[in-house]
Amino acid sequence: MNNLKFVILLLLFQTNLFSQQSPKREMRAAWISTVDNIDWPSKPGLSDKEMKSEMITLLDNLRSNNLNTVIFQIRPTADAYYKSTKEPASHWITGIQGVAPGFDPLQLMIDEAGKRGMDVHVWLNPYRVQKDTTKDVLSKKHLYFKKPELFLTYGKTRYFNPGYKETRDFVSSVVGEIVRNYDIQAIHMDDYFYPYKITGQEFPDQKAFEKEPRQFKDKEEWRRDNVDLIIKQIRDTIIANKPEVEFGISPFGVWRNRSKDLEGSNTVAGVTNYDDLYANILKWQKENWIDYVTPQLYWHIGFERADFEVLAKWWAEHKYGARVYVGHGDYRISKTSKDVQWRSPDQIVKQIEMIRSLPLLDGSMHFTASTFLKMGDTLRKPITEKQYKHIALAPEASRITKIVPLSPIKAVMVKKGNKTLLAWQPGANNHKFVIYRFRKGKITDFSNSENIYYVTTSKILEVANHDLKDYVYAITALSQTQTESTPIQFISK
Repeated sequence: MNNLKFVILLLLFQTNLFSQQSPKREMRAAWISTVDNIDWPSKPGLSDKEMKSEMITLLDNLRSNNLNTVIFQIRPTADAYYKSTKEPASHWITGIQGVAPGFDPLQLMIDEAGKRGMDVHVWLNPYRVQKDTTKDVLSKKHLYFKKPELFLTYGKTRYFNPGYKETRDFVSSVVGEIVRNYDIQAIHMDDYFYPYKITGQEFPDQKAFEKEPRQFKDKEEWRRDNVDLIIKQIRDTIIANKPEVEFGISPFGVWRNRSKDLEGSNTVAGVTNYDDLYANILKWQKENWIDYVTPQLYWHIGFERADFEVLAKWWAEHKYGARVYVGHGDYRISKTSKDVQWRSPDQIVKQIEMIRSLPLLDGSMHFTASTFLKMGDTLRKPITEKQYKHIALAPEASRITKIVPLSPIKAVMVKKGNKTLLAWQPGANNHKFVIYRFRKGKITDFSNSENIYYVTTSKILEVANHDLKDYVYAITALSQTQTESTPIQFISK
């Protein structure tokens, strides 16, 4: 490519990325929940072939709806959907905890999602060990049988005791192993820190409070500090192993009510992160311990006690440098819902439109993948055809040091029968590739999402020969931090 063409491409590439209704950069994610086989696999004990087929179908469907990220739950109850030296394989995979399938679920997810241009955030629950202690599911090799003093039971659920340093060290070591061994984009945790309170039952951590009180006299302040400490330690563990991996939290939608704190939201929620779950999310954002926050705003616009609009604006105003993605309660959409607001996907469409009107918000995450897809065409199409019509790239990392990729090398078009192969070689720090297609054989605007043809980790892509008459193709690379290279045009070989 001569210098003039390169300058033209560069100018087109650097135009405003927010100039059109469908943004080029926007988080569009779905949670893939594995606890209780909510999303994958459909039930325990399937064959490897059946499980692989289910995963590929799930990813194909998410990709066809132009989602760009999956939040894959790989540690629902101190167990593993990956190769772990620390915890047993989950019983929700094969039916028996400690009996692994004949493949690595996380590696398959990374490989197959990457081919489809999708990022993988891995979702871990830090403290939950056994969801229902009335069922005998724990492997005899589980840490629980080696160090029972680290665990406690609240209601029917077994947890790591958050009050012990040994708990924090172990959970952080689990995170370190995952980050070292897998090419992931982020570590993700949801709202399960201290559990939701059970009426009439005190969380049984008095012994830990007496043994390791540190400087605290107030147990609630001590509990919040316990969670602060594990968040900070996980952040440090990630940085020590792969600083390009992000750390995200998806908290309950209300930090604090304004009646308790002037910095809180204008809500009257019965549960809050700070007061009930002992999760001081704002502190983590202010201290640069997390890279993004995804509040679970599973209420409709106008809901009196916790209005979606009020909370979306509140979180936008309280981002403190972190990315803010909104968690949508797609699972609530039903034609037979008692709440008229949830009988149509228009509620989610309106929420997405509202998010896009607030420039400090960076996109959406949908709970869950199966409910998003099972809505059916009549329910899902208004979202995918109106809001997600074109491919969007995930937002660039905002807090970690950006990795600047070089452009791909030797982007060529090679005819092969009735197909043409687009082929290229990676440059330095190339993680994924963005293929652009421009009409009428003329490169126009790289900022327009309509011109994004495909995103992939592959190094080759097939296109129809007849398309070459009407289109010209170009390519950029994305680094691990979602930073984009300058483009180069495909040339005929």
